[in-house]
Amino acid sequence: MAAKKLAFFLVSLAAVAVAPASCEEGNSTEFIRTCCGATRYPRLCFNSMAGYASTVQGSPVQVAQLATNLTLDRIGCVARRVELLRRGASGWKASALSDCAEALGDAADEARRTAAELAGLPAAVGPEVAWRVSNAQTWMSAALTNEETCTDGFESVGPSPVKTEVCRRVRRVKHFTSNAIALVNNLVATH
Repeated sequence: MAAKKLAFFLVSLAAVAVAPASCEEGNSTEFIRTCCGATRYPRLCFNSMAGYASTVQGSPVQVAQLATNLTLDRIGCVARRVELLRRGASGWKASALSDCAEALGDAADEARRTAAELAGLPAAVGPEVAWRVSNAQTWMSAALTNEETCTDGFESVGPSPVKTEVCRRVRRVKHFTSNAIALVNNLVATH
Protein backbone atom coordinates (compact mmCIF):
# COMPACT_ATOMS: atom_id res chain seq x y z
CA MET A 1 0.00 0.00 0.00
CA ALA A 2 2.84 2.42 0.85
CA ALA A 3 4.51 1.71 -2.49
CA LYS A 4 1.21 2.39 -4.26
CA LYS A 5 0.83 5.73 -2.45
CA LEU A 6 4.42 6.70 -3.27
CA ALA A 7 3.88 5.80 -6.92
CA PHE A 8 0.66 7.82 -7.02
CA PHE A 9 2.41 10.77 -5.38
CA LEU A 10 5.22 10.71 -7.95
CA VAL A 11 2.85 10.29 -10.88
CA SER A 12 0.57 13.07 -9.64
CA LEU A 13 3.51 15.39 -9.09
CA ALA A 14 4.76 14.72 -12.62
CA ALA A 15 1.27 15.07 -14.06
CA VAL A 16 0.78 18.55 -12.68
CA ALA A 17 4.24 19.70 -13.63
CA VAL A 18 3.06 20.87 -17.02
CA ALA A 19 5.05 23.55 -18.77
CA PRO A 20 4.15 26.73 -16.93
CA ALA A 21 2.52 29.49 -18.84
CA SER A 22 3.94 32.90 -18.11
CA CYS A 23 2.16 33.82 -14.90
CA GLU A 24 3.93 37.07 -14.32
CA GLU A 25 2.41 40.13 -12.78
CA GLY A 26 -0.33 41.44 -14.98
CA ASN A 27 -3.87 42.61 -14.61
CA SER A 28 -7.10 41.08 -13.58
CA THR A 29 -9.06 38.43 -15.41
CA GLU A 30 -6.58 37.85 -18.22
CA PHE A 31 -3.84 37.40 -15.65
CA ILE A 32 -5.85 34.62 -14.01
CA ARG A 33 -6.56 33.05 -17.41
CA THR A 34 -2.83 33.06 -18.19
CA CYS A 35 -1.93 31.55 -14.82
CA CYS A 36 -4.61 28.89 -15.22
CA GLY A 37 -3.03 27.91 -18.53
CA ALA A 38 -0.33 26.16 -16.47
CA THR A 39 -2.85 23.77 -14.88
CA ARG A 40 -4.30 20.41 -15.91
CA TYR A 41 -7.84 21.78 -15.60
CA PRO A 42 -7.58 25.33 -16.95
CA ARG A 43 -11.32 25.86 -17.43
CA LEU A 44 -12.09 24.80 -13.85
CA CYS A 45 -9.21 26.96 -12.64
CA PHE A 46 -10.39 30.04 -14.49
CA ASN A 47 -14.09 29.59 -13.73
CA SER A 48 -13.44 29.11 -10.01
CA MET A 49 -11.07 32.08 -9.69
CA ALA A 50 -12.24 34.70 -12.19
CA GLY A 51 -14.64 36.23 -9.68
CA TYR A 52 -11.67 37.00 -7.43
CA ALA A 53 -9.59 38.81 -10.07
CA SER A 54 -9.45 42.04 -8.09
CA THR A 55 -8.15 40.26 -4.97
CA VAL A 56 -5.18 38.59 -6.67
CA GLN A 57 -3.76 41.96 -7.72
CA GLY A 58 -1.73 40.46 -10.55
CA SER A 59 0.34 38.38 -8.13
CA PRO A 60 1.29 34.73 -8.81
CA VAL A 61 1.54 34.23 -5.04
CA GLN A 62 -2.03 35.50 -4.58
CA VAL A 63 -3.24 33.21 -7.37
CA ALA A 64 -1.61 30.19 -5.70
CA GLN A 65 -3.03 31.28 -2.34
CA LEU A 66 -6.51 31.64 -3.82
CA ALA A 67 -6.31 28.22 -5.49
CA THR A 68 -5.21 26.70 -2.19
CA ASN A 69 -8.06 28.36 -0.28
CA LEU A 70 -10.60 27.23 -2.89
CA THR A 71 -9.22 23.71 -2.60
CA LEU A 72 -9.50 23.84 1.18
CA ASP A 73 -13.11 24.97 0.87
CA ARG A 74 -13.90 22.09 -1.51
CA ILE A 75 -12.22 19.55 0.76
CA GLY A 76 -14.36 20.84 3.63
CA CYS A 77 -17.57 20.50 1.62
CA VAL A 78 -16.79 16.92 0.63
CA ALA A 79 -15.65 16.02 4.15
CA ARG A 80 -18.96 17.26 5.58
CA ARG A 81 -20.88 15.17 3.03
CA VAL A 82 -18.77 12.08 3.78
CA GLU A 83 -19.42 12.54 7.50
CA LEU A 84 -23.16 12.80 6.85
CA LEU A 85 -23.08 9.60 4.78
CA ARG A 86 -21.00 7.84 7.44
CA ARG A 87 -23.58 8.53 10.15
CA GLY A 88 -26.20 6.59 8.22
CA ALA A 89 -23.92 3.77 7.08
CA SER A 90 -22.95 0.40 8.47
CA GLY A 91 -20.52 -2.37 7.64
CA TRP A 92 -17.97 -1.77 4.89
CA LYS A 93 -19.61 1.51 3.93
CA ALA A 94 -19.14 2.92 7.43
CA SER A 95 -15.54 1.70 7.49
CA ALA A 96 -14.68 3.11 4.06
CA LEU A 97 -16.41 6.40 4.87
CA SER A 98 -14.61 6.68 8.21
CA ASP A 99 -11.24 6.10 6.52
CA CYS A 100 -12.16 8.60 3.83
CA ALA A 101 -13.18 11.23 6.39
CA GLU A 102 -9.85 10.80 8.16
CA ALA A 103 -7.92 11.11 4.89
CA LEU A 104 -9.88 14.23 3.93
CA GLY A 105 -9.16 15.71 7.36
CA ASP A 106 -5.46 15.15 6.72
CA ALA A 107 -5.81 16.70 3.24
CA ALA A 108 -7.44 19.77 4.78
CA ASP A 109 -4.63 20.09 7.31
CA GLU A 110 -2.07 19.92 4.51
CA ALA A 111 -3.93 22.54 2.47
CA ARG A 112 -3.94 24.79 5.56
CA ARG A 113 -0.18 24.30 5.91
CA THR A 114 0.21 25.21 2.25
CA ALA A 115 -1.80 28.38 2.78
CA ALA A 116 0.36 29.29 5.78
CA GLU A 117 3.56 28.87 3.76
CA LEU A 118 2.18 30.97 0.92
CA ALA A 119 0.99 33.66 3.34
CA GLY A 120 4.57 34.08 4.55
CA LEU A 121 6.01 34.28 1.05
CA PRO A 122 5.65 38.04 0.41
CA ALA A 123 7.86 38.84 3.42
CA ALA A 124 10.37 36.08 2.66
CA VAL A 125 13.82 36.90 1.35
CA GLY A 126 16.75 34.91 0.04
CA PRO A 127 16.71 31.16 0.63
CA GLU A 128 13.52 31.41 2.69
CA VAL A 129 11.57 31.96 -0.56
CA ALA A 130 12.67 28.62 -2.04
CA TRP A 131 12.15 26.92 1.32
CA ARG A 132 8.56 28.18 1.61
CA VAL A 133 7.70 27.28 -1.98
CA SER A 134 9.18 23.81 -1.48
CA ASN A 135 7.14 23.34 1.70
CA ALA A 136 3.98 24.48 -0.09
CA GLN A 137 4.65 22.02 -2.92
CA THR A 138 5.17 19.20 -0.44
CA TRP A 139 2.03 19.93 1.60
CA MET A 140 -0.24 20.37 -1.41
CA SER A 141 1.07 17.16 -3.00
CA ALA A 142 0.43 15.36 0.28
CA ALA A 143 -3.14 16.68 0.23
CA LEU A 144 -3.61 15.11 -3.20
CA THR A 145 -2.21 11.81 -1.93
CA ASN A 146 -4.67 11.84 0.98
CA GLU A 147 -7.56 12.52 -1.37
CA GLU A 148 -6.50 9.45 -3.34
CA THR A 149 -6.32 7.49 -0.08
CA CYS A 150 -9.94 8.43 0.56
CA THR A 151 -11.11 6.68 -2.59
CA ASP A 152 -8.73 3.72 -2.13
CA GLY A 153 -11.02 2.45 0.62
CA PHE A 154 -13.76 1.90 -1.94
CA GLU A 155 -11.66 -0.13 -4.42
CA SER A 156 -12.41 -3.55 -2.98
CA VAL A 157 -16.16 -3.09 -2.82
CA GLY A 158 -18.73 -3.45 -5.53
CA PRO A 159 -20.69 -0.65 -7.10
CA SER A 160 -22.99 1.33 -4.85
CA PRO A 161 -24.54 4.79 -4.86
CA VAL A 162 -22.39 5.80 -1.86
CA LYS A 163 -19.18 4.71 -3.59
CA THR A 164 -20.19 6.49 -6.80
CA GLU A 165 -21.07 9.72 -5.02
CA VAL A 166 -17.97 9.87 -2.83
CA CYS A 167 -15.59 8.98 -5.65
CA ARG A 168 -17.21 11.57 -7.94
CA ARG A 169 -16.98 14.31 -5.30
CA VAL A 170 -13.39 13.46 -4.38
CA ARG A 171 -12.39 13.34 -8.06
CA ARG A 172 -13.63 16.92 -8.40
CA VAL A 173 -11.65 17.97 -5.30
CA LYS A 174 -8.56 16.34 -6.79
CA HIS A 175 -8.96 18.57 -9.85
CA PHE A 176 -8.90 21.65 -7.61
CA THR A 177 -5.89 20.28 -5.73
CA SER A 178 -4.06 19.50 -8.96
CA ASN A 179 -4.62 23.06 -10.13
CA ALA A 180 -3.35 24.44 -6.83
CA ILE A 181 -0.21 22.30 -7.09
CA ALA A 182 0.44 23.58 -10.61
CA LEU A 183 0.05 27.19 -9.47
CA VAL A 184 2.35 26.60 -6.50
CA ASN A 185 4.86 24.92 -8.84
CA ASN A 186 4.64 28.00 -11.06
CA LEU A 187 6.05 30.06 -8.19
CA VAL A 188 9.40 28.34 -8.72
CA ALA A 189 9.61 30.02 -12.13
CA THR A 190 8.42 33.42 -10.90
CA HIS A 191 10.46 33.69 -7.69
